[in-house]
Parts: sequence; structure tokens; C-alpha cells
Amino acid sequence: MGETRPGAMAEWRSHCMLPLAAACGYATSVIHIYGLGPYIQPIAATFGWSRTQVTVGVTLATLVQALLSVPVGLAVDRFGPRALGVGGVVLSAAAFAGIGTATGSPANWYLLWLLMALATLPVQATVWTSAVASRFTASRGLAFAVTLCGASVAQALFPYLGARLIAAVGWQRAMAWQAGLWIALAFPLIWLFFRGAHDRPRGGGARQAASAAPLQTGLTFAEGLRSSVYARLFLTCLMLTFGMVALSIHFVPVLTARGATATAAAGIASLIGLSSIVGRLGTGVLIDRYPARLVGGGVFLLPALGTVVLLFSGASGLGPMVAAAVIGLTLGAEIDVIVYILTRYFGLRAFGALYGALLIALSLGTALGPLAAARVFDLTGRYDLFLWSTVGLMLASSVALLSLPREPAAD
Repeated sequence: MGETRPGAMAEWRSHCMLPLAAACGYATSVIHIYGLGPYIQPIAATFGWSRTQVTVGVTLATLVQALLSVPVGLAVDRFGPRALGVGGVVLSAAAFAGIGTATGSPANWYLLWLLMALATLPVQATVWTSAVASRFTASRGLAFAVTLCGASVAQALFPYLGARLIAAVGWQRAMAWQAGLWIALAFPLIWLFFRGAHDRPRGGGARQAASAAPLQTGLTFAEGLRSSVYARLFLTCLMLTFGMVALSIHFVPVLTARGATATAAAGIASLIGLSSIVGRLGTGVLIDRYPARLVGGGVFLLPALGTVVLLFSGASGLGPMVAAAVIGLTLGAEIDVIVYILTRYFGLRAFGALYGALLIALSLGTALGPLAAARVFDLTGRYDLFLWSTVGLMLASSVALLSLPREPAAD
């Protein structure tokens, strides 16, 4: 294992800014998800809407991404990630600012969110991870972890920034200010440092051919879809996000349903976001050293343990805190493991298209899991049935990864 370290150090010396730029891009892709929270109440109050009416836009955007993720992946494979990502961050920020122009008409609201959905297609995770995978091999796990920490930063920064701006200028102008401030920070990094091996280098010609050659290794899109390994990855993505995203979104309601105050529950839930950063970086280091299927199989057991702790805990105290921290470790690691395994088993030839197809499962789980959890509570007055179902889904996802064959040697 020591033989990989000089290669890893050389990769970081040559491309250390690429994962940071990609992290900024990935954070932009979720500005409408993690940034919406502070705006829900003032939007609902302004238009006299329910909170369901306000948040239905996120579901719409997620489903559009599921429908079009494969074509976007094919475009990444054909044109390179930079061609999509650089322009996509500007479009995404502009679309988020555009939501602030809502008139209160439901048709206008759906149209604005449809534009938001289309604008975020060029900045989905496929774009950022494709570029990083093309530059990092020995330290690919850690490079993915840094890239995907963009979502953790977004989860921590966007709600705080939005709340401060709303208090200062009102929610409609705040959306434009938030989009503008983020682009001022992120766009220079992306413009200067976001360039994968598949993108046209400065100078073109022979350098372009040489840099693109390694990306021709691996399975084609059709070959990958026929693989039993890919089928197991698809099911893992669906089960994992169905349970994990719903658990994250409903963590505060689970505690308040047991009698905790909203403030206390939110304080405990904040541990999910903090531990997710540790989970991403720690998992990235581990999968560079040990088989990813074993690391992933172990990591995916953690939310099952955390959910059992939550089931047998009260509304406060050490139990919910331990549950939040353990759940966060996996919430910060799941995509890292899936993307890493995809590159190792299938190569980079059709990475964009294959990951785009996995995004269908990820998007469906994200869209349907929270709705299922809410429905269980509406019917039973408790979350217990959903929590036990989550335990089963996490165990099944762990078994699916552990059943994978030994991963091929790195190129």
C-alpha cells in the first residue's frame, strides 16, 4: 500500500485546486435544496400558501433531474465536464435569483421551478466528479471526498446566509443577493481551476489527444447496464437515499413528535451536518487504502445502528445525539463510496452516462423517501414504522455492497 503514496502526493501537487473548484460547483448544484429552508416561512406568509405548496418545487426539480440525468451524463462523456460546469453555475445562480420574482400564481411558481430544474442539470454531481476522476487515481477517494464536501458546506452556509439576507432586505431581494454573493465567490475558482483530463487543454492538439487517451478505458454504457454489479449499485442507491434523505429531513420532526422543543431538536440535528464532513473525509481516506466494497458495506451499517438508537431513545439526552452523529457519518459518505466503486469497476469511458443512470435511483429515493415518512406519520401518528423500515433498507444496502466481487486493479 505504501507504493500508492508518491502517486497520491504527485496528484495533489499537480491538481490540488481541482477538487476545491469542483466542491464549489457541487455546492452550487444544491443551492435550491439547502438554500430554500429560510425562505419557506416568509414565502408561505406572503402568498398564503401551505409549506407543502412552497416545497413542491424541490420535488419537481428532483424528478426532472431523474428524467434527464442520463442525457447529461452522455454530454459529459462527449464534450467534457468543463463545457457544462462553467456555464451551469451561472445559470443555476440566476435561476435561484429568479425564484424571488414569484408573483403568487401557482403556474408562475411551477414555471420558475421548472427553469430551476433545467438550470441545475449542467451542474449535477456527474460533472464535478467526472473531472476529478480523470485527474486522480492513487488518491481518488480523498479527492472525491473533498469535492462532495461542497454539499456539506452548502448545508452549513446557505441557510445561515439566507436568513441574514432575508432579515436585511426581505426574501425576494435576498434570493438575488444570495445568488450574486455565491457566484462572486465560486465562479473565479471554477473558471481558473476546473478542468478535467477530458477537457480541451490550453494549446490543444497533441496534448488534448494525450490527456484524453486514459479516459477510453473501461466498459461502454451498454456493457455497464448489463452488469450485475451495476444492478446492485442501482438498488443500493435507491434504498440508501430513500431511507437516509428522509431520515435527515424528518429528524427534527421525529424528536418534536416525542415532545422535544423545535430549538432543542434542531440543535441535536445539527450534529448530522457536522459529522457528515468527518464522514466524507474519513471515508475518502479509507477507500484509498482498503477495498471500497468493504468500507462501504461497513459504513452503510452505521445508520441502521443510529436508527435503532433513535427508536429506543427519548426526545433528548445522549441517545438522539449519538444517533444524529452516527447517521451523519454515512450521510457524508454514501455518494463518495458509490462514485468511487463506479470508477473502479467500470472505468471512465462511459462514467458520465453510467453515473447519470445511477442519479435516477438517487433522485427517486430523494423525492419519494421524505414523502413516505410523512405519510407513515400521518396514518399512524408515529414514525416508528418508517424507522424500522429504514433499518431494513440500510442492512440491505450494506449486504448489496459486500456481495460485490473483488474490485479490479486501478489503471
